[in-house]
Amino acid sequence: MNYFTVSKPAEASFIEKKSEFIGYIAPVKTNEEAVEFINSIKAKHRKARHNVYAYVLREDNISRYSDDGEPQGTGGVPVLDVLLKRGLTDVCVVVTRYFGGILLGGGGLVRAYSHGASIACDASEIMHMCHCRLVKITSDYNMYGKITYLLPDFETITLSSDFGSDVSLEILVLSEKYDSLVKQLTDVTNGSVSIEDCGERYHDFSSVKKSQ
Repeated sequence: MNYFTVSKPAEASFIEKKSEFIGYIAPVKTNEEAVEFINSIKAKHRKARHNVYAYVLREDNISRYSDDGEPQGTGGVPVLDVLLKRGLTDVCVVVTRYFGGILLGGGGLVRAYSHGASIACDASEIMHMCHCRLVKITSDYNMYGKITYLLPDFETITLSSDFGSDVSLEILVLSEKYDSLVKQLTDVTNGSVSIEDCGERYHDFSSVKKSQ
């Protein structure tokens, strides 16, 4: 259920035999958002020979691509292949080509469009979106040290801390670790801690994974 996506649009470019290739990537969640992004790039590069694209969506498990006038299979498929190999979803990539007058051939086009998609991905910020639970923990100050000592073992992300008459923490924990966390918190505090399950969601756990 976990997936990888990008946090914001990014772009990168290179020159191959006088043709300029510009790779664009953006987060999209629906078919309409993907089409809107593609059209925005086309509008930005009206004089470009080709605006090849591919996108992958979690919604309805959609994946689409277009060669936009390049020989069949030399543009959209290589771009889509980059997204699939990197495991990215809810993303759209457009690779714009300004023709430089030198033909690249089928193999050259495949390599160029693959590279354009790859450098766009490299320029973006990848997010590891994990299925998790939002948990509110309330305890007295005597137990605060034990709780904060325990949380890193469960790869939690602390969203907020409120120090009033009691200590209240809002954290995110991976769904598969939720039950174990509840048990450990209950054990180390002798059942004195209040644990409220505030529901499921997806959140970026990239920073947690990188720190391990």
